[in-house]
Amino acid sequence: MQTGPILNISCYLFVSLTDTAALRERLHASAEALGLKGTVLIAEEGINLFLAGAADAVRRWVDELRADARLAMLTPKESWSEVQPFQRLKVKVKPEIIRMNRPTVRPDRAPRAPALAPATLVRWLDQGHDDDGREVVLLDTRNGFEVDQGAFDNAIDWRLDKFSDFPAAVAAHKHELVGKTVVSYCTGGIRCEKAAMVLEEQGLTAWQLDGGILKFFEDTGGKHYHGNCFVFDDRRGVNADLSPT
Repeated sequence: MQTGPILNISCYLFVSLTDTAALRERLHASAEALGLKGTVLIAEEGINLFLAGAADAVRRWVDELRADARLAMLTPKESWSEVQPFQRLKVKVKPEIIRMNRPTVRPDRAPRAPALAPATLVRWLDQGHDDDGREVVLLDTRNGFEVDQGAFDNAIDWRLDKFSDFPAAVAAHKHELVGKTVVSYCTGGIRCEKAAMVLEEQGLTAWQLDGGILKFFEDTGGKHYHGNCFVFDDRRGVNADLSPT
């Protein structure tokens, strides 16, 4: 249900991009002309974006983006707000679209780790185990201050200061996860694309929550989750119906 005139979108895609500088100029010019604000990160491994503006303008920009065959699979998550949550437009070229400082982890060059649909996660949590009877543990890959706003019930929280601390945390806590089905999660899914790969490298049975918390809210209404979900804009957080808190 729409709750404001401003359409907010977030999405990412891991895909090999070799023309990052030229792509940056094109996307910035288009977004600026349409009056959009937010952040777009471009790297050789893909694109990550958070934008907001008038609905027609946002959707026109997304259509232009998808006209590039490499980006045709982009599927933005949508929410609404009464006011523009971003102060300005930033389109940047970065070494990574989500920083882990682990060059061997490149989702654009490897098969995607198994993704778990939100409805399936609810079913597993309701029944207390996965479909093979294994214990399910939820692993929060976000920073500690994000977790403090809200998280899944009984989720593992390693109090990360930054995402690049995740690989070392896995190595230190691997023994706690052996023999269990690990479902990693984050805000919109991007961190778990890399996190699940690191878990698999350690020989663990790992899934990533498809679409992250935001997609989980959209599909399930937030069952088994308490609190809000922190977002990196002036809204600061959204609740289970994706309205600003």
